[in-house]
Amino acid sequence: MIYGEKNVERPIRWAMVGGGVGSQIGYIHRSAALRDFNFELVAGAFDIDPERGREFGAKLHVAPERCYPDYKTMFAEEAKREDGIEAVSIATPNFTHYEIAKAALEAGLHVYCEKPMCFTTEQALDLKEAVEKSGKVFFVSYGYAGHQMIEQARQMVENGDLGEIRVLKMQFAHGGNNVAVEKNSASQAWRVDPAKAGPAFSMGDLGTHMLYLIEAICPDMKIKKVMCTKQAFVGSRYPLEDNAMSIMEYDNGAIAYLWSSGINAGAQFGFDFRIVGSKASIAWDAEKPNFLVYEEQGKIPQLMGRGNGYLYPSATADDRIGGGHPEGLFEAWSNVYTKFAKAIDKTDKGQEIDFWYPGIDAGIEGVKWVEKCVESGNNNSAWVEY
Repeated sequence: MIYGEKNVERPIRWAMVGGGVGSQIGYIHRSAALRDFNFELVAGAFDIDPERGREFGAKLHVAPERCYPDYKTMFAEEAKREDGIEAVSIATPNFTHYEIAKAALEAGLHVYCEKPMCFTTEQALDLKEAVEKSGKVFFVSYGYAGHQMIEQARQMVENGDLGEIRVLKMQFAHGGNNVAVEKNSASQAWRVDPAKAGPAFSMGDLGTHMLYLIEAICPDMKIKKVMCTKQAFVGSRYPLEDNAMSIMEYDNGAIAYLWSSGINAGAQFGFDFRIVGSKASIAWDAEKPNFLVYEEQGKIPQLMGRGNGYLYPSATADDRIGGGHPEGLFEAWSNVYTKFAKAIDKTDKGQEIDFWYPGIDAGIEGVKWVEKCVESGNNNSAWVEY
């Protein structure tokens, strides 16, 4: 149970790049990071427009002299201060992630980066080298992994409650991009521009979340090969896709079906999964995140609720308000940011990080998966070796 007690000796001096005016994801990052007093927002380069960024920073109670016109200036000026920043979150468009993340690592900062981490596996491996050279912590923003029932699912797989994993049916398929909303939304327009979004739209923006949940819940399974079919039903988005189905074969014989879509008309969120084992199956829906369905062959289905004593201890460790009360997105992201703070604290003390989290390797996997899916989709949905 989390009671808001300190996890680190003092709040970590933290900054943001991006996440400014009108950024919903920026607000989620700040709420998550600041919730448990693990971080203190002391600086930022919040906007591509310096004046607008300064005005926004003032509304966040950031000192005017520490609201910078760009990330390069911020990293350079903060390095001169005895009370300079120690960590940074990157909440900018996709095409900027690589250069900002690398600059942050070279400046000796711990990094929390929005996904996709970068555009190519080559860039991803370069960032891994920079992480290893810097000795700093690198998190990729897979915030949904902070939901408590994801940890319960992980423990059930690890303890053999499901038996051998056979099938994973994963989807992040909403209807919010059923029409060309980007024509009237600047925040959506860059997401369908290959130069700014990268080689994929729905797979990079949505599918990688589900890919990471597979990694988190079934960490011992490795992809052997991938097949993907992808479409741009809103034709102006081509060559990027707004709908894709990816099939992955794993080294243990399991198969996964992952639907990434923004054109699932009528679906508000469409983020759910079902994992089938040889003995039992589990199912989870992000719109009902406090519950995990457990269906053991030949027995009455069970609905497991967050915060209850019958769950594995690690699944209740991140509890905040006890069973029966609903928790959701902000709590999940806060749990991931708490891990970020704990990882920074352990690293700075020279201690081993003894818990799982979405790190640099998760970022590499997401980039590689998108590359392979695009390769398959561009070649008549041929199987691609992973």
